Formats: sequence, structure tokens, C-alpha cells
Amino acid sequence: MTEIKFTDSAPITGMRPTSDGYMVGEVRCARTGCQTYRSSELGLVDGGTVTVYRPETAVFHKDSLATFAGKPVTLGHPSEQVTSANWRDHAVGDIGDEIARDGEFVKVPFRLMDASAIASVQDGTREVSMGYTTPIQMQDGTAPDGTPYQAIQTGPIRINHLAIVPKARGGEQLRIGDGAANWGAIPLTPTADTKGSPMADTLQTVVLGDQAAQVAVADAPKIEAFKVGMAKRITDMETAHAAAVAVLDEKLAKAEATLDAEKAKVLSDADLDKRVQDRADLIGVAKSIVSDVKTEGLADAAIRKAVVVAKLGDTMADKSAAYIDARFDIMAEDAAKADPFADGMKGGTVPATGTNIADTAYAANIAHMQSAYRNAEPVKGA
Repeated sequence: MTEIKFTDSAPITGMRPTSDGYMVGEVRCARTGCQTYRSSELGLVDGGTVTVYRPETAVFHKDSLATFAGKPVTLGHPSEQVTSANWRDHAVGDIGDEIARDGEFVKVPFRLMDASAIASVQDGTREVSMGYTTPIQMQDGTAPDGTPYQAIQTGPIRINHLAIVPKARGGEQLRIGDGAANWGAIPLTPTADTKGSPMADTLQTVVLGDQAAQVAVADAPKIEAFKVGMAKRITDMETAHAAAVAVLDEKLAKAEATLDAEKAKVLSDADLDKRVQDRADLIGVAKSIVSDVKTEGLADAAIRKAVVVAKLGDTMADKSAAYIDARFDIMAEDAAKADPFADGMKGGTVPATGTNIADTAYAANIAHMQSAYRNAEPVKGA
């Protein structure tokens, strides 16, 4: 936000002498609304004009009104701000205490105490121009009366002096400026040399975000270069940030996929019980087909293959998994239909020595009969 040095102009009304030879009067010295300035008056370099809006909140703010009372009256605008150090060089009177709002205007009483200033007024120097400072912010908008503006006085207004001038540039319309070299509307900075020429000649406007700032012409290129560098740095940081976020997103996606896979591997109690039962059933079926098949340490598919190979031969080893599963299922169905006791008895009862008891008994009976036949006495008369 830039602080600008302004002058407001208005005609003097109702001047009258006092018993001491002084002269007093009243003047509307400030108002709300829009006023137009040359760009150069605001320290801008585009050569156009700028409409500045002064809202009631700035003009009639208590801190603004408090700066009117007691300020010096000067004959013309001095080339510097009036202070306690130079007051005697410039003051020809002062503003009174009764500061009042008059519609859209600020009305003030003032007193002239210098004889030459009084004579100038009597000779026709009948207008005033307020010299003051106030912050200004560059922003587009529309005033309540529909006037578009490009800047706004944010306040508070700080009155410096009231100047008696022959003819204000704006006449009765209270426009800024009367052609004074160092007043009108020019940028004011704490380090400014207010005794020199207009500061607009040595300052340049640079835009920082949504604000305009006045800087020395020599420093403007440095600031613009800094802005370019910062813009690039911000762009680079945003690019790097986006890349880092993408990498983190990829890692997160992989981690979530891994977690989902691990969760899929974890069996519930019911799932675990079913797996155990299915395994036991498979081993039981395998043993019912090939009793001495080895199942320890083998996967389910490997158990089925071992059974099929043991039952049908090594040619089954190269068969597909689907073929093996189909043959195993057929064997399992056959095993389920068989009578284990009848199958066991097909070979007879085998004792611990491995000899079939029925065959042994049968052979012994035949041998006994043959022995008896050979030893029998012949039958007489045969």
C-alpha cells in the first residue's frame, strides 16, 4: 500500500475581519467520492489517468478528522511538509477546532494572521488547497454513485496544512492539485527528500501481488528481476512437490496392494478348520487308493499325482494337472464303492508268516488222503 501526498481545492467563503485585524472564514476542504488524477501524480509511468475513490470510512474517520484542528494555513503550497522545524517559515494562520461534516464534505474554520496573506485574499486569492497524506491502494471497483475507479484511499487522512492559492486547478469541484511543484498527488515515503523536486520523477511503480508500491527508479529492475526469480522458484517448487506427491502415491498404492495380498493369505478360524479337514480327507482318499503312498511334505496336487503314478505307472508323470485330477477323482469314486473286507478276503487269510491258511489246509488234506490211499490194504475179491 502506497502513501500519497495530496491537495484538495475549494473556494473560501464568508471571510470577515476580527477586532485584532485578523481574518477568519470557513471552507469545505474535503469530500467523499471519486476524483481523477494523472498517473504521474500517483507515481505511475503509464501516462494515463487514475480515478481514486475516497469512501466515507476514510474521509470521516475520527482519526482523519482529528488531524485538521490546529494545522497551519500557508500562502501557497510550500515545497516541503510543514513541521515544527519550519513552521515559522510557512504559516500565516491556522485551522480552528470546530471540524464538522457538511453532507459529503468536511468543513473547517480557519484564521489568517499574517498581513500580507490577508492582503492577498482581499486582492482575489480566494481558494484553498488542502495538503495531506493518506495511504492509497491500487484496486478496481465501482463507487456507490456508479463511477468506476482504479484506486482507493484507505485512510486515515493526515492533514499537513491548508494553502491559500489564487486559483485551484479543480475550482469548486474539490479536485486534487493546483500546480504546486511538490503537492498535488505524489508518492510520499519515509526516506523521501520533501524539499526536492516532485518525487514522481525519481520513483517508479512496481506491482507486488495485488498491491502497487513506489520504489526508486534504479531499484525497480532489481525488484522485477527478483519477482521473476521468485516466480520461477515457486514454479520449480510446485513441480518438485507434484513429483514427490506422485512418488509417494505410487509407494502408497504398492503398499496397499501388498497389504491386501497379505490379508488374503490370512485365514479365518473357519477357513483354517476347513483347510485342515480337506487335507485330512484328501490323505484318507489317497491312502484308500494306494495304502502306502507317501503324503508328508507334499502339496495337495503332488499327493494326487503320486497316487495316479503309483496306480497307473510312470507314464502318468508327464500328464497335465487337469488329467491327473480327473484320474484321481475316478479312482476316488471307485475306492468309495469298494468293500474293504471282501477285497481283503480275496487273497485268503494270511497269517503273520505270510502263508495263506486256507491253501495250506487244503494242501494238507489232499496229502493226507493220498497217503491213506497208498497205505490201504487191498479189498479181497476185488
